[in-house]
Amino acid sequence: MIRINEMKLSLDEEETLLKSKASKILKINEKYIKSYTIFKKSIDARKKDDIHFTYSLDVEILLDEEQIVSKCRSNKVQIVKPYKYELPENKRVSKFRPVVVGFGPAGMFAGLILAMSGLKPVILERGKDVDARTRDVERFWKTRHLNEESNVQFGEGGAGTFSDGKLTTGIKSPYIKKILQELYEAGAPEEILYSSKPHIGTDRLAVVVKNIRKKIERLGGEVRLECKLEKLICANGFIHGVTYSKNGEWFDFETDSVIMAIGHSARDTVEMLYNMGVEIMQKPFSVGARIEHPQSLINKAQYGKFANHPKLGAADYKLACHGLHERGAYTFCMCPGGTVVAAASEKECVIVNGMSSLARDGENANSALLVGIETKDFPSEHPLAGIYYQREIEHKAYEMAGGNYNAPAQLVGDFLKGIESKSLGSVKPTCPTGVTLTNLDECLPQKVAATMKSAIVEMDKKLNGFNLYDAVLTAPETRSSSSVRILRDDLLQCNIRGVYPCGEGAGYAGGIISAAVDGVKCAHAVLDDEH
Repeated sequence: MIRINEMKLSLDEEETLLKSKASKILKINEKYIKSYTIFKKSIDARKKDDIHFTYSLDVEILLDEEQIVSKCRSNKVQIVKPYKYELPENKRVSKFRPVVVGFGPAGMFAGLILAMSGLKPVILERGKDVDARTRDVERFWKTRHLNEESNVQFGEGGAGTFSDGKLTTGIKSPYIKKILQELYEAGAPEEILYSSKPHIGTDRLAVVVKNIRKKIERLGGEVRLECKLEKLICANGFIHGVTYSKNGEWFDFETDSVIMAIGHSARDTVEMLYNMGVEIMQKPFSVGARIEHPQSLINKAQYGKFANHPKLGAADYKLACHGLHERGAYTFCMCPGGTVVAAASEKECVIVNGMSSLARDGENANSALLVGIETKDFPSEHPLAGIYYQREIEHKAYEMAGGNYNAPAQLVGDFLKGIESKSLGSVKPTCPTGVTLTNLDECLPQKVAATMKSAIVEMDKKLNGFNLYDAVLTAPETRSSSSVRILRDDLLQCNIRGVYPCGEGAGYAGGIISAAVDGVKCAHAVLDDEH
């Protein structure tokens, strides 16, 4: 197969022209092109007067590939071997079924790979199925009645289900292609296979998650919902089983392999593991707030005169700067045309996140504006001190906003001046439980607030309007990543043999794709364990 990179189409050109453009680059007649597929597609908006699409195209031809590529004499044309995922050899001789704890991206793909290998995994998920879970979340947003086992963090699909469904990642892995293909076959839009910034959207994620669960079940696996891991059954440093609860009853299940894909909010499970002697260390995390602007402002800043072009859709951004703090500040999980999400999973705690639908057609854009917290900033050297610090910030936000799950909020202009906001301006906050206007200096750690202020001024130089006075900050965002790392060795096992810490909750991932990749890696490690 031949890959042609850096092919350009203007906003007014159709993708049907790609074939003829490819034939000209390859210097062959179109009739010799057997087929072509888009490998990568991105928007090039670096020059506001020349915004266009850039493509990498994979082309099959009816001629000698090496001869044609040699004739082209272009570093933009190369022969590539199509990637095909292959299951590793199953070296297990054990009679026991492996257990996966958690059905977020990491647990989902760990379970899928194990099921595809014929191991019939048992997956324990403390929350409800995605439909019942969605009803519980909407009930919380409407009535403020929080179900601590069925919420934005816990349930089928994990925390990523109530997000933008963003599939961008900074890691490189051959498994990403396999993961995207499985998501597409489960109902995600085809664009995720080639978009440089793929996303599924909250509304489509529910369908995708259910279909992957059904595939695991067709392959002989089990997804046991509303089943919470209570403890590990261990002897002589080895795992022998798990104890889980459902509807008030406790059950034991014998196994010699457990993938712990617990997610970044299963704090009680992390405490259980720590009390059992599992080696855990502190890990830096980030704290900040969601910043909301009119989507029209972001579109204009990014696309200029092309802001309303139908092919471009809602614009996004990704910003970072080194401010007053060593790790600086950065935007994270930007949700074009989205909403701020009330994402609590513990009583009397407030946290926010962001989500958007596939269409991304909401009035506001929102993004996390985060500041790194180093372990030296933690209140103690206890391995779980980061968890306790997060909880302290979340509880303080709950109390400051009125003790009713409102989120504390402030206008950006007032935040920069250090004065309490008294009324909203032109930007209407989207947090579904509502907001209480306040002074975020009293809610966020001092170092975080000071760095955010510096960053907003600096980021406005990169994205005009970022420091809009009426833009709204809603706090706190504390769960962008785990504050602990559950240690594992080269076999991906912790100090209890047969237990595989996995994904975001274990401190080895930071997003849907990286978590899913870690799930695949841990499943491979189970298959490679000859016991």
